[in-house]
Amino acid sequence: MKTKATSTPWLILAKPNPAATMRLFCVPYAGGSPLVFADWPADLPPDIEVGLIQLPGRGMRLSQPPFTRVEPLIESLVPALHPFLDKPFALFGHSMGGLICFELARALRLKFQLEPEVLFVSGRQAPPLRDRTTVTYDLPEPEFIKELRHLNGTPPEVLAHPELMKLLVPLLRADFEFCQTYVYRPGPPLTCPLSVFGGEEDGEVNQQELEGWRPYTTGAFSLRMLPGDHFFIRTARTQLLRLVSEDLKTYQKVSAGRR
Repeated sequence: MKTKATSTPWLILAKPNPAATMRLFCVPYAGGSPLVFADWPADLPPDIEVGLIQLPGRGMRLSQPPFTRVEPLIESLVPALHPFLDKPFALFGHSMGGLICFELARALRLKFQLEPEVLFVSGRQAPPLRDRTTVTYDLPEPEFIKELRHLNGTPPEVLAHPELMKLLVPLLRADFEFCQTYVYRPGPPLTCPLSVFGGEEDGEVNQQELEGWRPYTTGAFSLRMLPGDHFFIRTARTQLLRLVSEDLKTYQKVSAGRR
């Protein structure tokens, strides 16, 4: 199987690398652009090719309606990603992206008998827990924007820009609905390594909820807490990418030993 394109509506290869021995597919948080991962290749091992998963409603797919439920998103994403699974791969998702990566890993195993070399889940509580906050996606706009300020994920200059907010609010409502209506469907645990990251000052997801991921794999499990709030992937970027790089190298060796 050969990958002919460096981008599709669903995927952008941040820095195409035909010599790569593994691909790391990254999924952003609610309201986030995949471009938050665009500079990651510079700080990861040189044989890792980074794929940015581009969901509808953002980036080049701004005009397309975002998904509000997990199942139809995964049903569309799995066949779109399949042509890029001709090499060993890993998945990294933050917050909503962590939920998507978990369900994507389960679906790839079911449909193609493929699992990632390592699944990275960042800033997302384990299923079957729903978001601990009350339902917020359908709040009146003033209350909804107040909630966005509280979460600290939207830059103040964007919150103060009415035209930008007119574009962003519908996407954020859809993404919040996506997360807040998620229902875990029981199934066998994964067998791949599962590396979980959390923020030490994260008011949305606590360490106990992150520890809850342990039963969802029979493979190696690690939980590491980094300085910062829910968006520690920005403020603790250096530490995070160092740990991700170490894990990728470790599990590449393990995988190569099995082949």
